[in-house]
Amino acid sequence: MLSMIGLLLGLSLLILLTMRGVELLIAAPLCALLVAVTSGFDLFPQLATADAPSFTGAYMSGFTSFVTAWFFMFLLGSLFGKFMEASGAAESVARWIVGHLGVGNAILAVVLACAVLTYGGVSLFVVAFSVFPMALSLFRAANLPRRFVPGTIAFGSVTFTMTSAGSPEIQNWIPIKYLGTSPWAGWEVSLVVAVVMAVIGSMWLRFMVRRALASGERFEARADDPEVGDRPLPHPATGLLPLIAVLGLSFAFHESLKESALIIALAGGIVVSLVIHRRFLPGLHEPIASGALGALIAIANTSAVVGFGGVAKLSPAFQQAVDLITQLPGPPLVGAAIAVTLIAGLTGSASGGQAIALPILAPHYLALDVSPDALHRVVAISSGGLDSLPHNGYVVTTIRAICRETYQGAYPAMAALTVIVPVLGTALAVLLFSL
Repeated sequence: MLSMIGLLLGLSLLILLTMRGVELLIAAPLCALLVAVTSGFDLFPQLATADAPSFTGAYMSGFTSFVTAWFFMFLLGSLFGKFMEASGAAESVARWIVGHLGVGNAILAVVLACAVLTYGGVSLFVVAFSVFPMALSLFRAANLPRRFVPGTIAFGSVTFTMTSAGSPEIQNWIPIKYLGTSPWAGWEVSLVVAVVMAVIGSMWLRFMVRRALASGERFEARADDPEVGDRPLPHPATGLLPLIAVLGLSFAFHESLKESALIIALAGGIVVSLVIHRRFLPGLHEPIASGALGALIAIANTSAVVGFGGVAKLSPAFQQAVDLITQLPGPPLVGAAIAVTLIAGLTGSASGGQAIALPILAPHYLALDVSPDALHRVVAISSGGLDSLPHNGYVVTTIRAICRETYQGAYPAMAALTVIVPVLGTALAVLLFSL
């Protein structure tokens, strides 16, 4: 009981402190310490018995594992975004879109750019780094409130594309190992759900932005925004070439190198940007320095939250919660959807929720003759709901490190688009598979 109280308090406190803007490198370890103490963990590995978890060991294992897996992607992704920003390529593309497609399509352009990159195999974190400069330029040109930029980027990245049939994102591939399916499992239902999620989310996003405009909100420039004036800009067509290079290289190497393909793709995008936009860059020192610093801040914040998850997953309360959630009564697809959604919420990770739930759910439901394809798609879609609570690493990185917004301003729109819309999509998928 004490462990469960500590887990719930620790998670609630982490969400509260994150929403209030407390430094995550302080908040996340403190909340993890609360979970560890109430779960009976020793503080240090030297004090723990053999095979028993310790606070520092569990926390740093989660922290360093994320840095090990993602450091180069964060670094190159941040540098790529900075070069797109400093060269004026993002501004050029943004002005062309607004000039030819109209102000009303600025939001749609950001959503589509994120959707294409995500479905093309570019990591969600890297999409945020890459698209942000263009998104900021589009919102500035259209005079839209910048607090909606994180939600717009997230909507195009982690909803109707991330968990759809055929997506190369890991959230669509984890179930294959446990269910013997393919990335295209349940594609007919997936297509319907993706279209419905895209339409509902787009309409909701436009409604929120229009309401903000009606109340007098407009784009607010900041001192650290890239300078915009009459300086020469690249042609919009060449401005898109670095993004196309990233997408093409990621697609070409995804099968052989998996996530590591992003290192080649981003490096290629940077090279293309330097070659064709070198004369538009006032210098290399500033974008390299700020890009590297931005990458360090982003990966440190995300790893801090992942470290909390590393402690929480080892607590007795977490294991009890998983056992309870995965044995929910009712129709199999409903039970699977609820289980994966709740576990993803506890861990703050869609892939983490799947990896914990599927080893338990898959054998149980397959023995009940549940369609593997249906189970695959429901698990994938449902993992993208409560995972986007405030303590999610992607949410933290996108709102605070990349877009430099406050939770108070940016998170309500992101929650509507990346929590509520995917939950509605999950319900629709379960209904369609049940017909």
